[in-house]
Amino acid sequence: MGCCSGCQPLPAPSITEEQTVKERETGGCLPKRDHFSTHINETFVEEPDCCKGKPSPCCDTSCLDRLALRACQNDGQQTSGQAHQSHSSSSCRGLKSKDPCSYHTRKTRDSYATTLKALGCICRALLALGQESCCVPNARPSAEPKLKRSFRSLSDFSVSVDNGCVKSCCLPEASARPRSLDSSPQKPKPRSQKNGCASGCCGETVTQPPSQDSCCSAAPKETERTANNNGLVSVCCNTSPSLEPMVTTSDPEQGLSSSEHIVLSITGMTCTGCETKLRRTLGTLPSIKNLKTSLVLSRAEFDLEKDSLADVMKHVERTTEFKCERVKKGASLDVIASGGAATFIGNQWPKGVTDIAFINDTTVNISYDPQLVGARDLVERGWDAPLHLAPPKPVAALAAGSKHVKHIGLMMLLSIILTIPVLVLAWAPLPGNKIAYESASLALATLVQALVAGPFYPKALKALVFSRVIEMDLLIVLSTSGAYIFSVVSFAFLVAGQPLSTGSFFETSTLLVTLIIVGRYVAALARQKAVESISIQSLQVNTAILVGPNGDQGKEIDTRLLQLGDTFKVMPESRIPTDGTVLSGMSEVDESMITGESRPVEKSSGAAVIAGTINGSSPLLVRVTRIPGDNTIDTIAAMVDEAKLSKPKMQHLADRVASYFVPVISVLMAITFITWITVGIKVRGEPAKEAAIEAVTYAITVLIVCCPCVIGLAVPMVIVIATGVGAEHGVIFKSAESIEVAYKANHVILDKTGTLTEGKLSVIHYEEIYEEAVNMLLLLELVENIKHPVSVAIAAFLKGKGMVFSSTVRDIRSLPGKGVQCVTSNGQILRAGNARWLDVEAEPHVQRLQEAGHTVFCFMVDSKLAAVFGLQDTLREETVAAIQALQNRNISVHVLSGDDDGAVRAVTDHLGICNSNVRSRCTPADKKAYVQNILSTAPKSVVIFCGDGTNDAAALAQATVGIAINRSLDSAAEVAKSAADVVLMRPDLQGILTVIDLSRKSVHRIIFNFCWSFVYNLFAILLAAGAFVSLTGVRIPPEFAGLGELVSVLPVILAAVLLKWARF
Repeated sequence: MGCCSGCQPLPAPSITEEQTVKERETGGCLPKRDHFSTHINETFVEEPDCCKGKPSPCCDTSCLDRLALRACQNDGQQTSGQAHQSHSSSSCRGLKSKDPCSYHTRKTRDSYATTLKALGCICRALLALGQESCCVPNARPSAEPKLKRSFRSLSDFSVSVDNGCVKSCCLPEASARPRSLDSSPQKPKPRSQKNGCASGCCGETVTQPPSQDSCCSAAPKETERTANNNGLVSVCCNTSPSLEPMVTTSDPEQGLSSSEHIVLSITGMTCTGCETKLRRTLGTLPSIKNLKTSLVLSRAEFDLEKDSLADVMKHVERTTEFKCERVKKGASLDVIASGGAATFIGNQWPKGVTDIAFINDTTVNISYDPQLVGARDLVERGWDAPLHLAPPKPVAALAAGSKHVKHIGLMMLLSIILTIPVLVLAWAPLPGNKIAYESASLALATLVQALVAGPFYPKALKALVFSRVIEMDLLIVLSTSGAYIFSVVSFAFLVAGQPLSTGSFFETSTLLVTLIIVGRYVAALARQKAVESISIQSLQVNTAILVGPNGDQGKEIDTRLLQLGDTFKVMPESRIPTDGTVLSGMSEVDESMITGESRPVEKSSGAAVIAGTINGSSPLLVRVTRIPGDNTIDTIAAMVDEAKLSKPKMQHLADRVASYFVPVISVLMAITFITWITVGIKVRGEPAKEAAIEAVTYAITVLIVCCPCVIGLAVPMVIVIATGVGAEHGVIFKSAESIEVAYKANHVILDKTGTLTEGKLSVIHYEEIYEEAVNMLLLLELVENIKHPVSVAIAAFLKGKGMVFSSTVRDIRSLPGKGVQCVTSNGQILRAGNARWLDVEAEPHVQRLQEAGHTVFCFMVDSKLAAVFGLQDTLREETVAAIQALQNRNISVHVLSGDDDGAVRAVTDHLGICNSNVRSRCTPADKKAYVQNILSTAPKSVVIFCGDGTNDAAALAQATVGIAINRSLDSAAEVAKSAADVVLMRPDLQGILTVIDLSRKSVHRIIFNFCWSFVYNLFAILLAAGAFVSLTGVRIPPEFAGLGELVSVLPVILAAVLLKWARF
């Protein structure tokens, strides 16, 4: 129990000081301090006021339970009475039970358990986040200095007040009025220990003034603060609480999530069996949903609902022997902790810091909110002394793979060093005592078996016991152990003076292990290099030239120190460090690495520039709009990783085959052993001992030469390379299934505005029915903040006429496929949109514009037509060629548009699209129904829908493959959240052809990989089993069987990597 928890009364009526000290040391209300906690608390620079004078550590896990219950109550109060409730209101028992719900319990422990374990106190973390402390501040003695850094005052925090009774982790002393941490010093009040609680905020007697509205007696009443069963302090309702109820805010559009998305970097996976083991291990936990794993990325992603993440990671490490590390997303910095990490974490956190995580003894990771504090301000002025950045770390996915490659490389070197002497002793014609040579070989082979092959044993056994997976490691254990044990037995016969005819072959067991490690090292290295070669995050540069507010020459800084609003200078022929807007200068920028566009793009004042692109021959002055770690590079990388983690149907087939592979090989090994014993005894007439020895060599070879990894890598290796190649061509795949099926497309459905056309409409005809300037001002207010291309064009046209925006309208609502409507301050109803929705198609003004093939936009004030606009768009340059190429491939092209019939027909007639495949005046529901109709009529059809994202979400989701066109580079973040399966980073319909071609080439390579894996394993097993010995005398010696993984996997990786040089 902690300082604020409810404790059971002790039988003794009083507690002596000696008992108090003893209780603090041996248990009582507080746990014993471990060495780490003691060290941290001894090195605190300053404690929060609420912790001063209390025993250390002042918090324990009961404090976490109280925080969880407080979260239950806050969420329950907020959502009570709502018709549609989220998790916290529907399943949370915060207002009905004395115990917190499992969701808030897990969430609180994930947030604060690490801090509690390290510091023994979570008050500092709560205060830094602007939340209520779990303890009450003590008054500061007059001699105590004020805090050097400003925290939010306690007036920013509050506790819940219900029916006049305060419910909180602890109550304020003497007065309920919140007090600033920098308030005037007061004389501290002595704390007493009562009811078994440590001296803290609980258990003392206070006198509270009565409230005028109190339900109790008006006389002052002494009430003893005690903890009730739910861990909250309750006090008689005669207190007069002056604190406002704490109300948590949430986005009503998003609701409250009942789960947390977790990304883990996994170290130690070597083959597809390892991935299967990881997936089964995590899949057995009921709290894990939406699990995704990737061998190539060394990653696992899932939604965690109940369990603590720390418990999940411990479970994975215990049952699989893998190492797990959480990958954090968001703004963070790795810094060198002055005075050590323990001391640094114990210091007060500046405003804007959300978490500080321990990395090692000298380094910590600081997570912060870039909207509240900048990285440079945090490092230079956040603490008493400036901090120093730690060396930059590689991308998490690449770091885990690189660490694994280095580990296998070291094991390979060790194995080679130990194996070479064994080979020399076995194969060189050395004179002398053979027993001495064999003894040396035994010692070296034992080291190889223990140090190099040793880690295979716990992995194989745990996979078999916990995950029920018979993986490749088990075959390695059986084969290498068999060879080693046989050699030891042979050595024993040699020492006994009865040597076997084959002799001991320690060189077989050691060389077998060494070649297995060499094969794994080469395969892991090839996978790692392949992933690194298509990593878009390698485009992020490490330095930037920061320019001061006075436009000085600037200084070079680490890009991690850039913050929103900074101005940096981009030198000629250099990469742009992060997203921004050009302030001055004019140059051409190569954006091919992001959009696939080979021609440089002109940039001048006001233009958006993208991280990772290359500036031309002139310098640019740019203002930061997105910081590194949250720029376009990271947005694209997140979408690409999403595709790498997804599994197409082919992968499920491969996984199913691989799951049966090892058991089948085990059966074949047994058959081989029995067959050769029978042949040796019955056919060749050999002694049973000689036949058994030969059968063992064949069985060992069969076990080790086969390779299920080649089957498991056949699909994911191609998917990883394909997504990277697509990104280089401006095509971002968000799902692997789209790569698998896109080449089968027989219907391509296109939106018109923004897809076939530029999406930059211009007003070419304007007719004002009622010539009142005020009407046009109202129209400008109505469409100003609407992002639809028609609204953007109307707003630009009105601004060009000198009209100025002024807010006099309210309740603006955008109706997809129809228009916009609102109410003015004087009650007028404004509507603007297409003629059909406004029911003015019969108006002569409207009919003339429709007959001319224009897009018609109408404006009505109180059901009276006020103005009519005729707009026109232009076809994209590549549209005609792209449509022709699709039709030449016998792909049916359709056009759906919300525009008027005349405008749509004018475009489709020019493109040669038959009228039966054209629909105008379509709402989003109409587009979805059209796609659904094609799929229901021809179930085997593959439909691609391509739109610019405006009103196309339903159709994008309904289509077999949804393709969203990124209309502008600065909208990449919005496109990333769309329902599309594929994103085209530049508005070019040729990207559809790239999607289809890349899909076809990828599937062809997957089929090749499947064929190669079948051919290799067939002939390798036949050669290993000695099927051709009687005909040709050819077999695979057992000591060289370890090369099987190398020979089988490299062609698969090579076939995938060749996609980088394919032409689209």
